[in-house]
Amino acid sequence: MTVRVYDTTLRDGTQAEEINYTAADKLRIAQKLDWLGIHYVEGGWPGSNPRDLEFFELIAKSPLKNAKLCAFGSTCRVGQGPENDAIFQKLLAAETPVVTIFGKSWNLHVLEALRITLEQNLEIIETSVRYLKARRDEVIYDAEHFFDGYKTDPAYAIKTLAAALDGNADYLVLCDTNGGTVTTDVL
Repeated sequence: MTVRVYDTTLRDGTQAEEINYTAADKLRIAQKLDWLGIHYVEGGWPGSNPRDLEFFELIAKSPLKNAKLCAFGSTCRVGQGPENDAIFQKLLAAETPVVTIFGKSWNLHVLEALRITLEQNLEIIETSVRYLKARRDEVIYDAEHFFDGYKTDPAYAIKTLAAALDGNADYLVLCDTNGGTVTTDVL
C-alpha cells in the first residue's frame, strides 16, 4: 500500500482567525512543503479571492519540484454544464496538473443547501469529474461531510462515491468536514 500526503495548509489553513497569508507567503509555504516531500499541495480556490489568483500566477513562474500542485473547487451547478461554469474555467485557468473538487455526500445538504434532487447531485458529481478528468492529469473527489452523510443514509453516501468513480476520479477523499467522527465510528 502506498500512502500519499495531501496538504491543505494553503486553503484550510488560511481559514483560522488572524491568518492572512499574502500570495508570496503562500508561495514560500508551498516551496517548503515541496522540499519536505509532500506529495500534493493544494494551492487554494482559484477565483475565490485575488490572493489565490496571484498565488497561482506566482507559482507558475517557480514550479514545485516534487509535489503536485492542486487547484480546489466545487462541482458545477445544476442546469449549467461545467463548460459554462465560471468556477470550472478558473480551475482550468490555474493550469495545475491536479484538480480537487468537493461535492455533497450528505442528503441533507443536497436537499436543503443545494435544493436539488438526490439524482441531480449524482449527475453533477459525475459530470464535473468527467469534464475535469478530460482536461487534467488527475482529479481528486472530496466527498464533503461524508461521515455525516453515511450515518444518515449509507447507501446514498456510497452512491456519491460511485458517481465520482463513474466520472473517472483518480482518488476519493472521505471528508470528516466537521471533525466529529471518532475512529470507532469508521471501523
